Amino acid sequence: MSAVFILFLLRLGWLQLAPAAPAASVGAALRREAVAQRENTIVLDTGRGDFVDRHGLPLTGETYKALAVFPLQSGKRGAVSDLAKLAAVLHVPTQELERWMASLQSPSFWKGTGEQAPHRLTDQQLESMKGIHIGGVRILPFHSHYPLSLQAKHALGYVSQHPERIRALYANELSAGRVQLSDVIGGAGLERSLDRLLRGAGPTAVSYYTDGEKGPLNGLDMRLTGPNNPYYPLQVVTTLDRNLHNAIETYVDANGLREGAVVVLDAASGDVIAMVSRPRMSVFSLTANGTDSANHAIRAATPGSVFKLVTAAAALEAGLTEEDELFHCNGDYGHYGLHCWKKGGHGRITLREALGQSCNIAFATIAERLEAQQLAITADKLGIGRLIGWNEPDMFAPLGQPLRLLEEEEAGRLFVAAPIRRDGGLLAQTGIGQRDVRITPLQAANLIVTLLHEGRVIKPRLVSEIRYANGQRMAELPRQTSPSKYGRIAPETARTLLRGMMAVVADGTGRSIRQGTWTVAGKSGTAETMRSGIPRNHQWFVGYGPVKAPRYAVAVLAEYRPPGTVNKAAALFRGIMDLLAAHQ
Repeated sequence: MSAVFILFLLRLGWLQLAPAAPAASVGAALRREAVAQRENTIVLDTGRGDFVDRHGLPLTGETYKALAVFPLQSGKRGAVSDLAKLAAVLHVPTQELERWMASLQSPSFWKGTGEQAPHRLTDQQLESMKGIHIGGVRILPFHSHYPLSLQAKHALGYVSQHPERIRALYANELSAGRVQLSDVIGGAGLERSLDRLLRGAGPTAVSYYTDGEKGPLNGLDMRLTGPNNPYYPLQVVTTLDRNLHNAIETYVDANGLREGAVVVLDAASGDVIAMVSRPRMSVFSLTANGTDSANHAIRAATPGSVFKLVTAAAALEAGLTEEDELFHCNGDYGHYGLHCWKKGGHGRITLREALGQSCNIAFATIAERLEAQQLAITADKLGIGRLIGWNEPDMFAPLGQPLRLLEEEEAGRLFVAAPIRRDGGLLAQTGIGQRDVRITPLQAANLIVTLLHEGRVIKPRLVSEIRYANGQRMAELPRQTSPSKYGRIAPETARTLLRGMMAVVADGTGRSIRQGTWTVAGKSGTAETMRSGIPRNHQWFVGYGPVKAPRYAVAVLAEYRPPGTVNKAAALFRGIMDLLAAHQ
């Protein structure tokens, strides 16, 4: 035995100190085989943080039982009868299941026909699978970041592979090997702005061991690996109301909103309760037909008569008009080819009535009294023409850098460039919300909140706090105001505009939506635009309710509607307000 032991030592010494080329190549081959035995790994949870609504209901992230299949050599899976039983449970032909298993080059979860995520096994399927033993087939808990049972939301965004952004944002981590170019990264919405925090501490995976012939390595079976960090993944608490948000999505789809957006803000706090964008977004296929990953709630569009609230505010602030000033509208302005929407005009009409009836002649008259700078300054005071969403411009401590929750938000504008000289036509067109004016539905809804707060501008907030996995708070995102460098409008100006919005619904352009659970107030708008050379209209309605004790501010935009059609945004606004009333 001593002699044999000495021979082993000599052989080991020879391999260690003076390996010949054949021995080295054999050793490398053995190492490759050893690694190959550990390469059958499937990720159960990427470790990315998830989102919940204001009540703690999940907006992303759901763990359920799924069927994991590891690649094995043909004939190594066991009895054919068990494979037939499994196929019956999955409602798939045995030959199809067998072909799929044979084609696997890497571990994969079973997906049913048309399913984009691993198939969720029902309780009945789990019970039926008891007693079925197939090599390389295991039932495992899978954490889906975007489960099919939860609707994708533009405000949350999506994740995707984007090597160029990874190079730009994670250069140090990339060089250290902690990040790969093939990793997914937040591509839009909160997924993008909070990506560094959401990435987590690493994935949780299962390794299934096989021998050199791709057969089950009995005894070792599976091994679970993952980060041992009680603080991750993080949980982002949003201000959204999931049930209400989903109800609004269902409602607008049922009532034909194909393009546009709905924004619902808490009238007291300015928090975002719902942010719906159409067309829908598919997180599994961003370019699929009938989908759009862009969030139309934060994209600027021509506002039409909604902007008359700003024009009226500018003239009132400058002392160039009063609520009871009389205007004469015969339907034709007489300049710039501008007409009133009502054939024959409105006759003699006060400013308050002009708001209610959305009279183009009265507001073109008012706008021509103003300077372009006066319009721009008043718009800035009201949070129009600038970014308005929640942001931390100096330093958000958990990130170590500034933070803007909605990075894709557009600021909108009044003018393409500041007018060099006074241009009456430009002022008249701008005053009725046409020409170069662009605002977002988020800004429009927030304008209503600003008026309800007598001119105090609030930054709409989409996230209230970020928590560690153990429930401990990492960071709070407090409510913020967004004062203009020019100050704020007078409280009486705000009250005048609110009275005008009541007139819109009482006996003006919004009288068709008077009937409902709550008494509401608002402002309609129809903006002329073009698509592929064809005339189209953006239809708007913004407002609040109930009038006596406002709880919600709502902006609805129906984009690219055929001219001459009924204002769909107004009808949707009424229905959404009734949903909000029923939700209490």
